[in-house]
Amino acid sequence: MHTKMKAAAVLGVVTLALAGCSSAAAPEGDSSGVKQDEEAVLEVWTRTTPGSPSEAATIRQVEAFMEATGYKAEVTAIFDDFEIKLAQRAGQKDLPDIVLNDVSQLGTMQSQGILREVDLKDIKNSKNMTAQALEAGKAIDGKTYGIPYSAQANALMIRSDWLANLGLEAPTDWDEMLAVAEAFTKNDPDGNGQADTYGLAVPGSTKRGYASWYFSNFLWAAGGDFITGSGDEWLPSMTTDEAIEATTWFRDLQCTAGVIQPGAPSMDTPPTNEAFESGVAGMYVTGPYMMPRFDKVLGADKYTVVPAPEGPKDASVLAEGGTVYLMAGSENEKGQTAFADWYVGEESQTYGMEGTDAFAIQLPVNEKVDISEVRDDPRWETFATAYKESGHYAPTIPSWTPVRQMSADTINALLADCSLDVEEELTKLDGKLTAELLTQGILKQ
Repeated sequence: MHTKMKAAAVLGVVTLALAGCSSAAAPEGDSSGVKQDEEAVLEVWTRTTPGSPSEAATIRQVEAFMEATGYKAEVTAIFDDFEIKLAQRAGQKDLPDIVLNDVSQLGTMQSQGILREVDLKDIKNSKNMTAQALEAGKAIDGKTYGIPYSAQANALMIRSDWLANLGLEAPTDWDEMLAVAEAFTKNDPDGNGQADTYGLAVPGSTKRGYASWYFSNFLWAAGGDFITGSGDEWLPSMTTDEAIEATTWFRDLQCTAGVIQPGAPSMDTPPTNEAFESGVAGMYVTGPYMMPRFDKVLGADKYTVVPAPEGPKDASVLAEGGTVYLMAGSENEKGQTAFADWYVGEESQTYGMEGTDAFAIQLPVNEKVDISEVRDDPRWETFATAYKESGHYAPTIPSWTPVRQMSADTINALLADCSLDVEEELTKLDGKLTAELLTQGILKQ
């Protein structure tokens, strides 16, 4: 695939220099000016760990696509420095044809000019997609640049054996959550006679904005937000009463109650996952993709899945998912379109949810697919209900990444240094967000 002639797509430059990098042969009715070849193998990049069950699930799904459509495709799994490696390929004027990545990357990738706009009339199965998914595929200009194919929302995983040992029930609101967290921390829920357990597992690292990613569940449940749309502008909003309340409550879990696992400010998701599955922490707000691992390592009989406890406003939780991105400059645009269309079809959505170790599809985006008919496990319905009724996507702006990273830096600092003043730090954050929104052109002077 590296020998294919691709269009230029230089990061930071919105307009692609397509004509200058296309084949010398005359264009053949494509949208980019690149000579088309329907026999060309589609290079598919997916952001996941090479050799993992998730990679195997993607390969299985892509093989089914090839069998169903006749197009050829090849999967490359990359996890570390995915965006950097994608930038390198853009610089080499050799983008992959398809990228399977988080929906939150849409704004950044669209503003970099490396995506091809999608005409939904060409995606026949889009008529059956949920309104939430269709909206998530739009950039700030209202045009579609991604086809979400898999959804997920967070719920609370909690040690059911610890609840039983202490005679407790799963929490339904923040007050109950704090009470259970304190009991898990102080009352020896595993009965080993040691003070070695904690209430909540938190990935509080700044890496990839994990602290912000996790905290967003609590911020939105309190009615707050990182930034707020106002007409055609976006305004910083981390100093609203709701944001201050959410931040103070979350920070107090660490600094006052002491119910978060040790070392949380330096942990991204891998060590945090280990904290839950090894019996260090008894609660973890996360997505359904962790169940195969926890079922195997911890045991499905040791924990249960319940809706995230309701905050001061509601039970909003972070909604995310995978999206098919059609990369600019492909020499097989028909193959790209067929790939996106097939991925959100009823047959492929059902097929992608089958299995036990990992899934190409977490929750379906096709309304004709009933998850209860595919998976005989009520825990999946808990996640599906959370997505449908309480799922909250990050807003689509030109680049969400710096907003997430700036807020992660602040949340991480507040968790790491209990002497910092919450309102002062949030005021500083709003100042940084103001500068960023001005830079992105979505806030006027």
